[in-house]
Amino acid sequence: MLTILGFAMIATFLVLIMLKKMSPIAALVLIPALFCVFVGKGAKLGDYVIDGVTGLAPTAAMLMFAIVYFGVMIDVGLFDPIVRGILRFCKADPLRVVVGTAVLAAIVSLDGDGSTTFMITVSAMYPLYKRLKMSLVVMTGVAAMANGVMNTLPWGGPTARAATALKVDASDIFVPMIPALAMGLLFVLALSYVLGRRERDRLGVLTLDEALVEEPAEQETVLAGAGIGHGTTSGTGSGKGTDGTGGSGSGTDADLPEASEDDGFQGLDPHRPTLRPKLYWFNALLTVTLLTAMIMEWLPIPVLFLLGAALTLTVNFPHMPDQKARIGAHAENVLNVSGMVFAAAVFTGVLQGTGMVDHMATWLVDNIPDGMGPHMAFVTGVLSIPLTYFMSNDGFYFGILPVLAEAGQAHGISSLEIARASIIGQPLHMSSPLVPAVYVLVGMAKVEFGDHTRFVVKWAALTSLVVLGAGILFGII
Repeated sequence: MLTILGFAMIATFLVLIMLKKMSPIAALVLIPALFCVFVGKGAKLGDYVIDGVTGLAPTAAMLMFAIVYFGVMIDVGLFDPIVRGILRFCKADPLRVVVGTAVLAAIVSLDGDGSTTFMITVSAMYPLYKRLKMSLVVMTGVAAMANGVMNTLPWGGPTARAATALKVDASDIFVPMIPALAMGLLFVLALSYVLGRRERDRLGVLTLDEALVEEPAEQETVLAGAGIGHGTTSGTGSGKGTDGTGGSGSGTDADLPEASEDDGFQGLDPHRPTLRPKLYWFNALLTVTLLTAMIMEWLPIPVLFLLGAALTLTVNFPHMPDQKARIGAHAENVLNVSGMVFAAAVFTGVLQGTGMVDHMATWLVDNIPDGMGPHMAFVTGVLSIPLTYFMSNDGFYFGILPVLAEAGQAHGISSLEIARASIIGQPLHMSSPLVPAVYVLVGMAKVEFGDHTRFVVKWAALTSLVVLGAGILFGII
Protein backbone atom coordinates (compact mmCIF):
# COMPACT_ATOMS: atom_id res chain seq x y z
CA MET A 1 0.00 0.00 0.00
CA LEU A 2 2.82 2.43 0.84
CA THR A 3 4.37 1.70 -2.54
CA ILE A 4 1.17 2.61 -4.37
CA LEU A 5 0.63 5.71 -2.28
CA GLY A 6 4.23 6.82 -2.83
CA PHE A 7 3.95 6.61 -6.60
CA ALA A 8 0.48 8.19 -6.48
CA MET A 9 1.77 11.12 -4.41
CA ILE A 10 4.61 11.81 -6.85
CA ALA A 11 2.31 11.47 -9.87
CA THR A 12 -0.30 13.78 -8.32
CA PHE A 13 2.33 16.41 -7.61
CA LEU A 14 3.77 16.33 -11.13
CA VAL A 15 0.38 16.40 -12.84
CA LEU A 16 -0.90 19.33 -10.78
CA ILE A 17 2.16 21.53 -11.31
CA MET A 18 2.46 20.67 -15.01
CA LEU A 19 -1.20 21.53 -15.53
CA LYS A 20 -0.68 24.66 -13.40
CA LYS A 21 -3.52 23.72 -11.07
CA MET A 22 -1.33 24.48 -8.05
CA SER A 23 1.82 26.46 -7.45
CA PRO A 24 4.93 24.39 -6.73
CA ILE A 25 5.15 25.63 -3.13
CA ALA A 26 1.52 24.79 -2.39
CA ALA A 27 1.81 21.39 -4.09
CA LEU A 28 5.02 20.52 -2.25
CA VAL A 29 3.31 21.20 1.08
CA LEU A 30 -0.34 20.21 0.71
CA ILE A 31 -0.06 17.02 -1.34
CA PRO A 32 2.37 15.20 0.98
CA ALA A 33 0.39 16.40 4.00
CA LEU A 34 -2.77 14.91 2.50
CA PHE A 35 -1.07 11.61 1.65
CA CYS A 36 0.45 11.47 5.12
CA VAL A 37 -3.11 11.45 6.47
CA PHE A 38 -4.10 8.74 3.96
CA VAL A 39 -1.23 6.58 5.22
CA GLY A 40 -2.62 6.94 8.72
CA LYS A 41 0.36 8.85 10.10
CA GLY A 42 -1.10 12.32 10.21
CA ALA A 43 -0.21 12.62 13.88
CA LYS A 44 3.48 12.35 12.96
CA LEU A 45 3.34 14.94 10.17
CA GLY A 46 5.02 17.54 12.36
CA ASP A 47 7.95 15.24 13.10
CA TYR A 48 8.39 14.37 9.43
CA VAL A 49 8.35 18.04 8.39
CA ILE A 50 10.83 19.06 11.10
CA ASP A 51 13.15 16.21 10.06
CA GLY A 52 12.89 17.31 6.43
CA VAL A 53 13.48 20.97 7.26
CA THR A 54 16.44 20.07 9.47
CA GLY A 55 18.01 18.08 6.67
CA LEU A 56 17.56 20.83 4.08
CA ALA A 57 18.29 23.83 6.32
CA PRO A 58 22.01 23.95 5.39
CA THR A 59 21.04 23.85 1.70
CA ALA A 60 18.55 26.67 2.17
CA ALA A 61 21.15 28.74 4.00
CA MET A 62 23.69 28.11 1.26
CA LEU A 63 21.24 29.19 -1.44
CA MET A 64 20.17 32.32 0.45
CA PHE A 65 23.69 33.63 0.90
CA ALA A 66 24.86 32.37 -2.50
CA ILE A 67 22.11 34.40 -4.18
CA VAL A 68 23.16 37.48 -2.23
CA TYR A 69 26.84 36.87 -3.01
CA PHE A 70 26.49 36.33 -6.73
CA GLY A 71 23.78 38.96 -6.97
CA VAL A 72 26.16 41.54 -5.54
CA MET A 73 28.96 40.30 -7.82
CA ILE A 74 26.63 40.83 -10.78
CA ASP A 75 25.79 44.29 -9.48
CA VAL A 76 29.43 45.35 -9.13
CA GLY A 77 30.34 44.13 -12.64
CA LEU A 78 32.35 40.95 -12.06
CA PHE A 79 30.63 39.08 -14.89
CA ASP A 80 30.38 41.95 -17.37
CA PRO A 81 33.46 40.78 -19.40
CA ILE A 82 31.95 37.28 -19.65
CA VAL A 83 28.67 38.72 -20.88
CA ARG A 84 30.42 40.91 -23.46
CA GLY A 85 32.37 37.89 -24.72
CA ILE A 86 29.18 35.86 -25.04
CA LEU A 87 27.48 38.71 -26.86
CA ARG A 88 30.35 38.93 -29.33
CA PHE A 89 30.06 35.20 -29.98
CA CYS A 90 26.28 35.06 -30.08
CA LYS A 91 25.77 38.29 -32.02
CA ALA A 92 22.03 38.43 -32.76
CA ASP A 93 21.77 34.82 -33.91
CA PRO A 94 19.37 32.68 -31.81
CA LEU A 95 21.29 29.53 -32.80
CA ARG A 96 24.52 30.90 -31.34
CA VAL A 97 22.69 32.11 -28.25
CA VAL A 98 21.37 28.63 -27.42
CA VAL A 99 24.69 26.93 -28.09
CA GLY A 100 26.42 29.64 -26.06
CA THR A 101 24.05 28.90 -23.18
CA ALA A 102 25.07 25.23 -23.17
CA VAL A 103 28.78 26.05 -23.37
CA LEU A 104 28.59 28.64 -20.60
CA ALA A 105 26.60 26.34 -18.30
CA ALA A 106 29.06 23.49 -18.88
CA ILE A 107 32.08 25.68 -18.15
CA VAL A 108 30.65 27.26 -15.02
CA SER A 109 29.57 23.80 -13.82
CA LEU A 110 33.23 23.00 -13.20
CA ASP A 111 32.80 24.48 -9.73
CA GLY A 112 30.51 21.56 -8.89
CA ASP A 113 27.60 23.66 -7.63
CA GLY A 114 24.35 23.80 -9.59
CA SER A 115 23.04 26.96 -7.95
CA THR A 116 26.21 28.87 -8.84
CA THR A 117 26.02 27.62 -12.40
CA PHE A 118 22.42 28.69 -12.87
CA MET A 119 22.89 32.11 -11.29
CA ILE A 120 25.83 32.95 -13.52
CA THR A 121 24.29 31.45 -16.68
CA VAL A 122 20.91 33.14 -16.27
CA SER A 123 22.39 36.50 -15.32
CA ALA A 124 24.50 36.41 -18.48
CA MET A 125 21.96 35.03 -20.95
CA TYR A 126 18.55 36.20 -19.72
CA PRO A 127 18.82 39.76 -21.11
CA LEU A 128 19.80 38.37 -24.50
CA TYR A 129 16.88 35.92 -24.61
CA LYS A 130 14.48 38.66 -23.62
CA ARG A 131 15.82 41.14 -26.13
CA LEU A 132 15.66 38.63 -28.98
CA LYS A 133 12.24 37.34 -27.79
CA MET A 134 13.56 33.81 -27.55
CA SER A 135 11.90 31.01 -25.58
CA LEU A 136 13.11 31.10 -21.98
CA VAL A 137 12.33 27.42 -21.41
CA VAL A 138 14.96 26.64 -24.02
CA MET A 139 17.48 28.50 -21.88
CA THR A 140 16.50 26.74 -18.64
CA GLY A 141 16.32 23.33 -20.31
CA VAL A 142 19.71 23.57 -22.01
CA ALA A 143 21.38 24.95 -18.88
CA ALA A 144 19.91 22.20 -16.70
CA MET A 145 21.01 19.41 -19.05
CA ALA A 146 24.54 20.74 -19.46
CA ASN A 147 24.85 21.11 -15.70
CA GLY A 148 23.40 17.63 -15.18
CA VAL A 149 26.14 16.01 -17.26
CA MET A 150 28.84 18.04 -15.51
CA ASN A 151 27.30 17.31 -12.11
CA THR A 152 28.98 13.91 -12.29
CA LEU A 153 32.36 15.48 -11.51
CA PRO A 154 33.91 13.85 -8.41
CA TRP A 155 33.29 17.00 -6.37
CA GLY A 156 29.80 17.55 -7.77
CA GLY A 157 28.01 15.25 -5.33
CA PRO A 158 26.59 12.11 -7.00
CA THR A 159 29.95 10.49 -7.73
CA ALA A 160 31.16 11.17 -4.19
CA ARG A 161 27.94 9.71 -2.79
CA ALA A 162 28.24 6.58 -4.92
CA ALA A 163 31.87 6.15 -3.85
CA THR A 164 30.96 6.55 -0.19
CA ALA A 165 27.97 4.21 -0.35
CA LEU A 166 29.89 1.40 -2.09
CA LYS A 167 33.29 2.10 -0.48
CA VAL A 168 35.16 2.61 -3.76
CA ASP A 169 37.37 5.42 -5.01
CA ALA A 170 35.57 8.35 -6.70
CA SER A 171 38.26 8.66 -9.39
CA ASP A 172 37.78 4.96 -10.28
CA ILE A 173 34.13 5.76 -10.94
CA PHE A 174 34.55 9.00 -12.83
CA VAL A 175 37.69 8.64 -14.96
CA PRO A 176 36.53 5.57 -16.94
CA MET A 177 33.15 7.28 -17.47
CA ILE A 178 34.71 10.34 -19.15
CA PRO A 179 34.19 9.07 -22.76
CA ALA A 180 30.52 8.28 -22.09
CA LEU A 181 29.94 11.58 -20.30
CA ALA A 182 31.70 13.41 -23.15
CA MET A 183 29.19 11.84 -25.54
CA GLY A 184 26.40 13.08 -23.30
CA LEU A 185 27.81 16.61 -23.37
CA LEU A 186 28.22 16.45 -27.15
CA PHE A 187 24.60 15.36 -27.40
CA VAL A 188 23.55 18.39 -25.31
CA LEU A 189 25.51 20.66 -27.64
CA ALA A 190 23.97 18.98 -30.69
CA LEU A 191 20.52 19.35 -29.16
CA SER A 192 21.30 23.01 -28.45
CA TYR A 193 22.15 23.42 -32.12
CA VAL A 194 18.82 21.89 -33.15
CA LEU A 195 16.84 23.99 -30.68
CA GLY A 196 18.78 27.04 -31.79
CA ARG A 197 17.90 26.34 -35.43
CA ARG A 198 14.23 26.22 -34.42
CA GLU A 199 14.54 29.58 -32.70
CA ARG A 200 16.39 31.01 -35.70
CA ASP A 201 13.67 29.76 -38.05
CA ARG A 202 11.03 31.33 -35.81
CA LEU A 203 12.74 34.66 -35.23
CA GLY A 204 15.35 35.07 -37.93
CA VAL A 205 18.86 36.48 -37.56
CA LEU A 206 18.56 40.11 -36.65
CA THR A 207 20.54 43.16 -37.62
CA LEU A 208 21.85 45.60 -35.04
CA ASP A 209 19.07 48.12 -35.71
CA GLU A 210 16.40 45.46 -35.25
CA ALA A 211 17.95 44.17 -32.07
CA LEU A 212 17.99 47.64 -30.56
CA VAL A 213 14.30 48.40 -31.12
CA GLU A 214 12.88 49.11 -27.66
CA GLU A 215 9.42 48.33 -26.44
CA PRO A 216 9.08 49.86 -22.97
CA ALA A 217 6.20 47.53 -22.06
CA GLU A 218 8.58 44.56 -22.33
CA GLN A 219 11.30 46.01 -20.12
CA GLU A 220 12.17 44.11 -16.97
CA THR A 221 15.26 43.05 -15.07
CA VAL A 222 16.75 39.74 -14.03
CA LEU A 223 17.26 40.80 -10.46
CA ALA A 224 14.94 43.46 -9.08
CA GLY A 225 16.73 46.70 -8.50
CA ALA A 226 20.06 45.45 -9.81
CA GLY A 227 19.98 47.48 -12.99
CA ILE A 228 20.58 44.40 -15.07
CA GLY A 229 19.77 44.07 -18.74
CA HIS A 230 16.58 45.72 -19.87
CA GLY A 231 14.45 43.32 -21.80
CA THR A 232 14.06 45.26 -25.01
CA THR A 233 12.60 43.23 -27.78
CA SER A 234 13.74 42.54 -31.26
CA GLY A 235 12.53 41.69 -34.69
CA THR A 236 10.28 43.35 -37.19
CA GLY A 237 7.59 40.72 -37.20
CA SER A 238 5.04 39.90 -34.58
CA GLY A 239 5.77 38.11 -31.38
CA LYS A 240 3.89 36.71 -28.42
CA GLY A 241 6.48 37.00 -25.71
CA THR A 242 8.88 34.38 -24.47
CA ASP A 243 6.84 31.23 -24.21
CA GLY A 244 8.14 29.86 -27.46
CA THR A 245 4.97 30.54 -29.43
CA GLY A 246 4.23 32.99 -32.15
CA GLY A 247 6.61 35.54 -33.52
CA SER A 248 7.85 35.91 -37.03
CA GLY A 249 11.29 37.27 -37.53
CA SER A 250 12.60 38.86 -40.61
CA GLY A 251 16.21 39.73 -40.74
CA THR A 252 19.50 39.38 -42.47
CA ASP A 253 22.69 37.63 -41.57
CA ALA A 254 24.37 40.90 -40.61
CA ASP A 255 26.52 40.67 -37.50
CA LEU A 256 26.76 42.96 -34.54
CA PRO A 257 29.83 45.19 -34.37
CA GLU A 258 32.67 44.59 -31.98
CA ALA A 259 32.38 45.52 -28.30
CA SER A 260 33.47 49.09 -28.89
CA GLU A 261 30.41 49.67 -31.05
CA ASP A 262 27.75 47.59 -29.30
CA ASP A 263 27.25 49.63 -26.13
CA GLY A 264 23.55 49.65 -26.87
CA PHE A 265 23.41 45.87 -26.90
CA GLN A 266 24.73 45.15 -23.43
CA GLY A 267 23.17 42.34 -21.42
CA LEU A 268 24.24 44.20 -18.27
CA ASP A 269 23.81 47.97 -18.05
CA PRO A 270 27.36 49.38 -18.39
CA HIS A 271 26.39 52.58 -16.58
CA ARG A 272 24.59 51.17 -13.54
CA PRO A 273 25.54 52.96 -10.30
CA THR A 274 26.45 49.75 -8.48
CA LEU A 275 29.56 49.11 -10.60
CA ARG A 276 32.85 48.95 -8.71
CA PRO A 277 35.58 48.85 -11.41
CA LYS A 278 38.36 49.70 -8.95
CA LEU A 279 37.48 46.58 -6.92
CA TYR A 280 37.24 44.24 -9.93
CA TRP A 281 40.35 42.23 -9.16
CA PHE A 282 39.51 42.01 -5.48
CA ASN A 283 36.08 40.61 -6.35
CA ALA A 284 37.56 38.21 -8.90
CA LEU A 285 40.15 36.94 -6.40
CA LEU A 286 37.50 36.59 -3.70
CA THR A 287 35.28 34.54 -6.03
CA VAL A 288 38.13 32.27 -7.14
CA THR A 289 39.13 31.78 -3.51
CA LEU A 290 35.56 30.99 -2.55
CA LEU A 291 35.15 28.42 -5.32
CA THR A 292 38.53 26.88 -4.49
CA ALA A 293 37.58 26.61 -0.84
CA MET A 294 34.31 24.97 -1.88
CA ILE A 295 36.06 22.40 -4.07
CA MET A 296 38.75 21.70 -1.47
CA GLU A 297 36.10 21.53 1.27
CA TRP A 298 37.98 23.87 3.62
CA LEU A 299 34.69 24.85 5.23
CA PRO A 300 31.04 23.81 4.78
CA ILE A 301 29.54 25.49 1.71
CA PRO A 302 26.86 27.41 3.67
CA VAL A 303 29.57 28.89 5.90
CA LEU A 304 31.69 29.86 2.88
CA PHE A 305 28.84 31.72 1.20
CA LEU A 306 27.78 33.35 4.46
CA LEU A 307 31.32 34.69 4.96
CA GLY A 308 31.63 35.59 1.28
CA ALA A 309 28.35 37.53 1.23
CA ALA A 310 29.25 39.45 4.38
CA LEU A 311 32.72 40.29 3.06
CA THR A 312 31.65 41.38 -0.41
CA LEU A 313 28.89 43.59 0.98
CA THR A 314 31.27 45.20 3.47
CA VAL A 315 34.03 45.90 0.94
CA ASN A 316 31.93 46.94 -2.06
CA PHE A 317 29.25 48.83 -0.13
CA PRO A 318 30.77 50.11 3.12
CA HIS A 319 27.79 52.35 3.91
CA MET A 320 24.84 50.71 5.67
CA PRO A 321 22.09 52.20 3.42
CA ASP A 322 23.88 50.81 0.34
CA GLN A 323 24.17 47.37 1.93
CA LYS A 324 20.49 47.35 2.81
CA ALA A 325 19.64 48.40 -0.74
CA ARG A 326 21.63 45.50 -2.21
CA ILE A 327 20.06 42.98 0.15
CA GLY A 328 16.63 44.38 -0.63
CA ALA A 329 17.31 44.17 -4.36
CA HIS A 330 17.85 40.42 -4.11
CA ALA A 331 15.30 39.70 -1.37
CA GLU A 332 12.64 38.46 -3.79
CA ASN A 333 14.92 35.76 -5.22
CA VAL A 334 16.09 34.79 -1.74
CA LEU A 335 12.53 34.45 -0.47
CA ASN A 336 11.30 32.52 -3.51
CA VAL A 337 14.14 30.02 -3.48
CA SER A 338 14.36 29.49 0.29
CA GLY A 339 10.58 29.15 0.47
CA MET A 340 10.67 26.50 -2.24
CA VAL A 341 13.44 24.59 -0.45
CA PHE A 342 11.56 24.48 2.83
CA ALA A 343 8.39 23.43 1.00
CA ALA A 344 10.38 20.62 -0.65
CA ALA A 345 11.45 19.59 2.85
CA VAL A 346 7.82 18.71 3.57
CA PHE A 347 7.70 16.50 0.48
CA THR A 348 10.95 14.68 1.24
CA GLY A 349 10.18 14.46 4.96
CA VAL A 350 6.88 12.68 4.33
CA LEU A 351 8.35 10.41 1.66
CA GLN A 352 11.10 9.25 3.98
CA GLY A 353 9.28 9.42 7.30
CA THR A 354 6.30 7.32 6.24
CA GLY A 355 8.58 4.73 4.64
CA MET A 356 7.22 5.32 1.13
CA VAL A 357 10.71 5.65 -0.35
CA ASP A 358 11.88 2.38 1.19
CA HIS A 359 8.83 0.48 -0.01
CA MET A 360 9.11 1.94 -3.51
CA ALA A 361 12.78 0.98 -3.72
CA THR A 362 12.16 -2.54 -2.42
CA TRP A 363 9.31 -3.03 -4.87
CA LEU A 364 11.48 -1.95 -7.80
CA VAL A 365 14.40 -4.18 -6.82
CA ASP A 366 12.15 -7.17 -6.12
CA ASN A 367 10.53 -6.85 -9.53
CA ILE A 368 13.76 -7.02 -11.48
CA PRO A 369 13.53 -10.30 -13.47
CA ASP A 370 16.04 -12.98 -12.48
CA GLY A 371 17.28 -13.10 -16.06
CA MET A 372 18.48 -9.52 -15.73
CA GLY A 373 20.92 -10.44 -12.97
CA PRO A 374 23.98 -10.59 -15.26
CA HIS A 375 22.98 -7.17 -16.63
CA MET A 376 22.60 -5.38 -13.30
CA ALA A 377 24.85 -2.53 -14.41
CA PHE A 378 22.50 -1.81 -17.30
CA VAL A 379 19.50 -2.16 -14.98
CA THR A 380 21.08 0.26 -12.51
CA GLY A 381 21.70 2.78 -15.27
CA VAL A 382 18.08 2.59 -16.44
CA LEU A 383 16.68 2.78 -12.91
CA SER A 384 18.89 5.75 -12.04
CA ILE A 385 17.03 7.91 -14.57
CA PRO A 386 13.58 7.86 -12.93
CA LEU A 387 14.75 7.17 -9.38
CA THR A 388 17.11 10.13 -9.12
CA TYR A 389 14.29 12.29 -10.48
CA PHE A 390 11.70 11.12 -8.00
CA MET A 391 13.94 11.13 -4.93
CA SER A 392 16.96 12.93 -3.56
CA ASN A 393 20.50 11.84 -4.40
CA ASP A 394 20.97 10.89 -0.77
CA GLY A 395 17.94 8.61 -0.87
CA PHE A 396 19.06 6.90 -4.07
CA TYR A 397 22.77 6.53 -3.40
CA PHE A 398 22.58 5.60 0.26
CA GLY A 399 19.27 3.74 0.21
CA ILE A 400 18.90 1.98 -3.12
CA LEU A 401 22.37 1.76 -4.67
CA PRO A 402 23.78 -0.63 -2.03
CA VAL A 403 20.86 -3.01 -2.67
CA LEU A 404 21.48 -2.88 -6.43
CA ALA A 405 25.21 -3.42 -5.90
CA GLU A 406 24.57 -6.44 -3.70
CA ALA A 407 22.27 -7.92 -6.33
CA GLY A 408 24.94 -7.29 -8.97
CA GLN A 409 27.71 -8.92 -6.94
CA ALA A 410 25.60 -12.06 -6.69
CA HIS A 411 25.89 -12.27 -10.49
CA GLY A 412 29.54 -11.33 -10.73
CA ILE A 413 29.05 -7.61 -11.44
CA SER A 414 31.59 -5.42 -9.65
CA SER A 415 30.58 -2.56 -7.40
CA LEU A 416 32.54 -0.17 -9.64
CA GLU A 417 30.37 -0.98 -12.66
CA ILE A 418 27.23 -0.47 -10.60
CA ALA A 419 28.60 2.82 -9.27
CA ARG A 420 29.42 4.08 -12.77
CA ALA A 421 25.94 3.19 -13.99
CA SER A 422 24.36 4.95 -11.03
CA ILE A 423 25.47 8.44 -12.16
CA ILE A 424 23.80 8.16 -15.56
CA GLY A 425 20.51 9.73 -14.45
CA GLN A 426 22.03 13.08 -13.44
CA PRO A 427 21.02 15.04 -16.59
CA LEU A 428 17.38 14.45 -15.61
CA HIS A 429 17.99 14.69 -11.87
CA MET A 430 18.99 18.35 -12.11
CA SER A 431 15.42 19.23 -13.11
CA SER A 432 13.82 17.22 -10.30
CA PRO A 433 11.39 19.12 -8.08
CA LEU A 434 13.46 17.85 -5.15
CA VAL A 435 16.61 19.68 -6.31
CA PRO A 436 16.78 23.17 -4.75
CA ALA A 437 19.04 24.54 -7.50
CA VAL A 438 16.33 24.12 -10.15
CA TYR A 439 14.22 26.72 -8.34
CA VAL A 440 17.11 29.17 -8.64
CA LEU A 441 17.12 28.46 -12.38
CA VAL A 442 13.41 28.88 -13.06
CA GLY A 443 13.04 31.70 -10.53
CA MET A 444 15.76 33.89 -12.01
CA ALA A 445 14.61 33.06 -15.55
CA LYS A 446 10.99 33.87 -14.64
CA VAL A 447 9.84 30.53 -16.06
CA GLU A 448 7.00 28.46 -14.62
CA PHE A 449 8.32 25.23 -13.12
CA GLY A 450 5.64 23.25 -14.93
CA ASP A 451 6.66 24.72 -18.29
CA HIS A 452 10.29 23.88 -17.61
CA THR A 453 9.34 20.32 -16.63
CA ARG A 454 7.23 19.71 -19.72
CA PHE A 455 10.04 20.89 -21.95
CA VAL A 456 13.09 19.33 -20.33
CA VAL A 457 12.03 15.87 -19.14
CA LYS A 458 12.05 14.16 -22.53
CA TRP A 459 15.33 15.72 -23.66
CA ALA A 460 17.09 15.14 -20.34
CA ALA A 461 15.98 11.52 -20.24
CA LEU A 462 17.26 11.08 -23.79
CA THR A 463 20.60 12.61 -22.77
CA SER A 464 20.87 10.07 -19.96
CA LEU A 465 20.11 7.24 -22.39
CA VAL A 466 22.85 8.53 -24.71
CA VAL A 467 25.34 8.37 -21.83
CA LEU A 468 24.13 4.86 -20.98
CA GLY A 469 24.41 3.71 -24.59
CA ALA A 470 27.90 5.18 -24.90
CA GLY A 471 28.95 3.48 -21.66
CA ILE A 472 27.80 0.12 -22.99
CA LEU A 473 29.36 0.74 -26.42
CA PHE A 474 32.73 1.64 -24.91
CA GLY A 475 32.62 -1.31 -22.53
CA ILE A 476 32.59 0.92 -19.45
CA ILE A 477 29.35 -0.49 -18.06
